[in-house]
Amino acid sequence: MITWKDIMAYTRKGSPAPEHRMEKSAEAWKSQLTEEQFRVTRAKGTEYPFSGEYCESHNPGTYACICCGQLLFKSDLKFDSGTGWPSFTQPIAENAIGYHLDESHGMVRVEVLCSCCDAHLGHVFPDGPDPSGLRYCINSVSLIKKD
Repeated sequence: MITWKDIMAYTRKGSPAPEHRMEKSAEAWKSQLTEEQFRVTRAKGTEYPFSGEYCESHNPGTYACICCGQLLFKSDLKFDSGTGWPSFTQPIAENAIGYHLDESHGMVRVEVLCSCCDAHLGHVFPDGPDPSGLRYCINSVSLIKKD
């Protein structure tokens, strides 16, 4: 189980290496994604709270990166955080997520990225439920549900 201590170490020393990498030009991503998907995943945007397709969804399945298809989260680790974004307590695998210290907008947060293609997914916070105490707060538009 990943802990907040692990996450802070990843921001300093580097995230676990992914199984594979995918890199494309901005033009290639724009041709593949909708305008909103590009704004969030490639330009580090945020969707409006309570507006995302997966915010209230609790159906069984697995969530993958909208950009590259890498598996990221399982629905059994999803919970209702009341924040307006899908929230998870753990990623599907330790190396599925990349972590980056985000000091933008006058805040200090930990940005979470798809480790395969560097898509911006959202942020992780140390205020989630037990046993991990983590809340991966993810933009719905950065995800695609796999059954």
